[in-house]
Amino acid sequence: MIQTEPIVYDGPGGTFAGTVSWDDSIDGPRPGVMISHAFGGQSQFDTDKAEKLAAMGYVGFALDMYGQGVRASSPEEASELMHVLLDDRALLTARINRAHEVLVEHPLVDPDRTGAIGFCFGGLCLLDLARSCADILGVASFHGIFTPPEQTKTEPIGASVLVLHGWDDPLAQPDDVVALAAELTERQADWQILAFGNTGHAFTNPTAQSPEAGMQFNEQSDRRAWRVMTDFFADLFAD
Repeated sequence: MIQTEPIVYDGPGGTFAGTVSWDDSIDGPRPGVMISHAFGGQSQFDTDKAEKLAAMGYVGFALDMYGQGVRASSPEEASELMHVLLDDRALLTARINRAHEVLVEHPLVDPDRTGAIGFCFGGLCLLDLARSCADILGVASFHGIFTPPEQTKTEPIGASVLVLHGWDDPLAQPDDVVALAAELTERQADWQILAFGNTGHAFTNPTAQSPEAGMQFNEQSDRRAWRVMTDFFADLFAD
């Protein structure tokens, strides 16, 4: 049976609260995958993903980038919360690395087999995690933002990087895709970028219904992207 419980942890700037999910019919440590939330903050959407990952035999950890109880109640508030970290990428990197430490420290997680997925702003957080040379096997970004920080390391990226991208995403246009590919190539990363045609931003979110802004749920692209991610981690976590 899938179990889910809240998890509270200390990190840069205060206390943070997410959820952790696992299948209690599985004995012993197993791979852990954390879920990095979109710009509104940690939500049921992320916990649902953690439970889906738990059903696949992993520990799912829906992390928190904003702080315990700090969640947006409107798009405007979400944008403000996100930009605090976009304007301080060192703090963003410290928080996402701390979340990874929490995952590694969990007693049900095999510390040598960890990964992460992220959505929108969460995808950017995971790219910054990889850019920081964190000791993680792989990260998967869903309709993420690609803008690199002003200051970043130059040594090779050890994590495998999977980017699942809507080609019509107004927040990551074709030039941004090419720039990310060049960046990952320069840093010798094992990378894959898969672009879905006729697909915009937020394509995994059923509540996204703003085609005029380039943000709309796409059931087909959502299903295909999840399947690709599933194979990505199955390969990385293979014994």
